[in-house]
Amino acid sequence: MEAHCCVPPSRAKYKPVTHVIFDLDGTILDTERINDEAIAEVAENYGRVFTSDLRRKVDGTPAAEKARVVIEALDLPLSQQEFIDLVREIYDPKIPNCPFMPGAERLITHLHDHNVPIAIATSSAEDSFALKARDRGHVFDLFDHVVCGGSDPAVERPKPAPDIYLVCASRFAESPRPADCLVIEDAPNGVAGALAAGMQVVMVPNDDVPYDVWSTATLRLDTLDYMMPELFGLPALSEKPASTQDPSTVSTVFSELAEQDPPPE
Repeated sequence: MEAHCCVPPSRAKYKPVTHVIFDLDGTILDTERINDEAIAEVAENYGRVFTSDLRRKVDGTPAAEKARVVIEALDLPLSQQEFIDLVREIYDPKIPNCPFMPGAERLITHLHDHNVPIAIATSSAEDSFALKARDRGHVFDLFDHVVCGGSDPAVERPKPAPDIYLVCASRFAESPRPADCLVIEDAPNGVAGALAAGMQVVMVPNDDVPYDVWSTATLRLDTLDYMMPELFGLPALSEKPASTQDPSTVSTVFSELAEQDPPPE
């Protein structure tokens, strides 16, 4: 198999953009992991197992939809609201100490400082977003706006439908075309929705997301530490984090999806 450089040999597949839309959970904050652990604990209390396949199916969806799918899949003797309440009893107390995902804070600050319009499109409801944003205003105040798909009536269908991204794009002052927007996502449902909206998407997936899922993204990264905004016509980051200085440590970071072969079975 032909070797692939960490820096993509051809940039023709990447189109210039003017606006960037971020997912929240698992992309900006490490909340998706906490939520998954809370769901797994609730499932275990009823003798059920929250599998990786089921997790990928519901990642990036609003709480009500996530509850519906998990309850049905695991045959839990709970209503949707009972399930949501049990998960939040475990989840909410951990949010204040939840860290930013690697590279997220740096990228957001960089884009804002270079006057790139940025927004958040999250499946969280407004009250859940408020909990996550509390005491983190130095980052969340940088965004032009936030669309909370879990409570915003304009978002008629959840991810993987494109609704939330199209609504989010329409609320920028310039109302850019979908093609002028870049989405940063971690979940398969989010990637599918962004592509359906006609936007390019950078995916930063969990390690267990299979190739046939992440290969649909415009670009796949291990972490946002390795993001190269200039691929999409945006200002380049002036400094690279220490972990990217040695090329030998970055050889598998970039996935040139148009050329890369799938991993051997």
